[in-house]
Amino acid sequence: MGKIRVQEFVSLDGVFENPSWTAEYGFTDEMGESIGHLTESSSAILLGRTTYEMFAPAWSGRTAEDDPGAPFFNNSPKHVVSSTLTSADEWQNSTVLGAYAPQAIRKLKEETDGIYISGSGTLVRALLADGLIDELHLLVYPVVLGSGAKLFPEGTQRIPLALAAQEAFRNGVVHLTYGPAKS
Repeated sequence: MGKIRVQEFVSLDGVFENPSWTAEYGFTDEMGESIGHLTESSSAILLGRTTYEMFAPAWSGRTAEDDPGAPFFNNSPKHVVSSTLTSADEWQNSTVLGAYAPQAIRKLKEETDGIYISGSGTLVRALLADGLIDELHLLVYPVVLGSGAKLFPEGTQRIPLALAAQEAFRNGVVHLTYGPAKS
């Protein structure tokens, strides 16, 4: 059974939407290696509809020369959780799973060597609530944005987690890895 590993770029105040604000900090080789370890341990990608609609045009035209992550994003099977999409044909190897259903995600975990998720806040919150996320990787940027969609907005249910690892990069970004808290 594969693990579900989530990777998110977040500000100190928890904003994760449209991470164009991360550009001023650069993307270090160490950050690339860290994210590369996540993608290398995954054989599939799971996305919510909104993130899929942002990623498809952004990644589908990229090559390995443009970005070393392009082969993973373009060649891996992509599964889209959506109650409104009927097709995901605009990005190769993409299928629509339908509305969120924990049992469908469990089945997908059983059929893969690992699943990578980025963005997809609504999906991530549901997966956490259902105990389906094995590793939550937060790349925390040293900035307070003051506004924007938060990964865990007001009203998110309490979910205890345990710190599994931490890593600091020279640009001030900190990579925090969390897993389920031991009962």
